[in-house]
Amino acid sequence: MFELWISLKDIPAEGREFHFTDQSLWTGPMREFAVAGRIAKPFAARLSIVPQGEGFLVSGEFAGSLIAPCGRCAEDFELPVATSFEVYEGPEEEAEGDTESQDESHLRLSPSGNPELNVAGLIWEQFVLALPESPVCSEACRGLCPQCGVNRNENDCGCVREEGDPRLAVLRNLKLQ
Repeated sequence: MFELWISLKDIPAEGREFHFTDQSLWTGPMREFAVAGRIAKPFAARLSIVPQGEGFLVSGEFAGSLIAPCGRCAEDFELPVATSFEVYEGPEEEAEGDTESQDESHLRLSPSGNPELNVAGLIWEQFVLALPESPVCSEACRGLCPQCGVNRNENDCGCVREEGDPRLAVLRNLKLQ
């Protein structure tokens, strides 16, 4: 996983803002995790980091777009991806022998004892949360024919659709109110 650690040692009480336009924050993990698509409009992220007690309040936003395959018709289309977020990154209480909890936080202490934040991991996490589970080119997309595979947005294939089990035909016209 691509990491970009920034020191939080000198963050003033009112906070500090950071801007990220390096596309490797997105392209590296996209390759590593086999995310279908490529960048269409470059992504840009803004993070505001404010000290809060033992941890830090991180609020931010990013925007850009991908060329991705449609989940219905498999044609490539431009998918805008943008979100804003607010997370608290603080020290995690680690149970004895529990190494899993360390992987959940994007905050660590450097060898000199100063807090550092993995902004690449945080931005990637928010990027994945902002992606739709099954992106579609449009809500009206008719998809592929399950029998012959033709793109029904471009052609009607003429395949006869199976009506289902004839024993359940009575239930097709059932209306629930």
